[in-house]
Amino acid sequence: MDLQPKGLNPKDTTAVQCELCKEEKFEEVSFIRKASRLLTGAANDSYIPIPTFQCKSCGHINKEFMPKF
Repeated sequence: MDLQPKGLNPKDTTAVQCELCKEEKFEEVSFIRKASRLLTGAANDSYIPIPTFQCKSCGHINKEFMPKF
């Protein structure tokens, strides 16, 4: 997954830290939302992954990474 825009130098960016432990390493995780088959018209309920990032050290999810449900 390439998240870096073309022509952007990483030296010109600011590190993101965990709000709790100040770690700078994160890993991608997903919230799973369930959509009822009654809402979607499908034969079965659907599951929708919503990706976000959590601290690799303590597992905390920064406010800026929390999805808006």
